[in-house]
Amino acid sequence: MTALISREELKRHIDAGTVTVVDALGGTYYEQQHLPGAVALVADEVADRSAEVLPDKDALIAVYCSNPACGNSQAVATALEGLGYTRVRKYREGIQDWVEAGLPVDKG
Repeated sequence: MTALISREELKRHIDAGTVTVVDALGGTYYEQQHLPGAVALVADEVADRSAEVLPDKDALIAVYCSNPACGNSQAVATALEGLGYTRVRKYREGIQDWVEAGLPVDKG
């Protein structure tokens, strides 16, 4: 199972620019709102797009989806780990938790 990252830790890394955030929802969900600086990458695209959007396999990567009931983030995290990414973390609480905490999101 993928190691977890808390909202507080994720926010610190986003603010410091030391994490690549991956939105595992993609599509219209991503366009409506996503964590600051997040890139969209769904499980079906990991094999084809990961080298392009995540070139450093040793960089800190935080994957999220909507909330703890959503399995998308774990699917993407597992696929990335299978490709040799070494520092994948899952923000289990997802964008719902982020928004409920009043933290900023990007749109479009």
